[in-house]
Amino acid sequence: MIRTRLVDGQGQYHGGGEELIAAWQAAPESHIWIDLQGESVARERALLEAFACHPMAIEDAHRERHPPKIEEFETHTLILYRGIASFDAELNFVPQQVAFFIGERYLISLHPGTALSLDRLLDGEGERLLRRSPEQVALKAMYFSAGFYLDSLLEFENQLSDLEDALLDGGSDDLMRQLIGYRSRLVKMRRVFNYHVGITQELTAYDYTHLPRDVDETLHAINDVHERFERLRSLTQMYYEICGDLVDGYISLSSHRLNRTMRILTVITAIFVPLTFLAGIYGMNFEHMPELGYRWGYFVLLGVMLAIGVGLLWVFRRVRWL
Repeated sequence: MIRTRLVDGQGQYHGGGEELIAAWQAAPESHIWIDLQGESVARERALLEAFACHPMAIEDAHRERHPPKIEEFETHTLILYRGIASFDAELNFVPQQVAFFIGERYLISLHPGTALSLDRLLDGEGERLLRRSPEQVALKAMYFSAGFYLDSLLEFENQLSDLEDALLDGGSDDLMRQLIGYRSRLVKMRRVFNYHVGITQELTAYDYTHLPRDVDETLHAINDVHERFERLRSLTQMYYEICGDLVDGYISLSSHRLNRTMRILTVITAIFVPLTFLAGIYGMNFEHMPELGYRWGYFVLLGVMLAIGVGLLWVFRRVRWL
């Protein structure tokens, strides 16, 4: 699907398809945004070559799972961005690579499936931004996409709070598996946000021809995107550390419960060991054991065993083992 938005030389806004490219070429002061969704590689390559895009940039845009990056060429700047196809409060997300080719008067966006941020711009304020410059559209698309991440992360905070309460009330292996799953997803998300923060840091530190920092609106948009991705990275790091603390806390709580159980078993063992020792001696039934002939020997032995048991119980309570 090819969706095109054009602001012509008279400032009129037009929506349509590939036919608007000719009108853009005929109007030197016009701006165009071409969004390619799910087009074949051959079709995308032909259109990009028509706009004199660099072959290496085209190859990078068509590579699967290419890390996000920014690279400048003579006629355009390439931004590879990791967008989202879907995301929920359980941190289940499906990433989607989006490529932006930003030229002096054009923006070409490539993505294989639905991109929520681009759809929002196409149906919303894309017209206003395209009137200013194509790079404004690309930066706002990244800003909106980061907003979708942020909304789901903030929802996850409530989920994490409920999980913490459940662990304190009485954890289980299922909760631990869920928590470890969250940590794994947070690591993947943190890696993605690190890439994106790297892109925005480059944009704020270096001058790119098609993303000029000397234009106040562009610099402001770059800073907005950078701040949002910094917040996303810090949130994922914080949630990762919280998940780690919850795992450590659950393990400590389980160890404490195990220690209490082992202490009780140790007390029981310590009490019965001397009693078993006495029972073992007088259970040997040798012929010449003097105590066996004593009339009250049985009761004396029971009294001694009872005294030992009570005495050990008193000792263990004194040292607070019971």
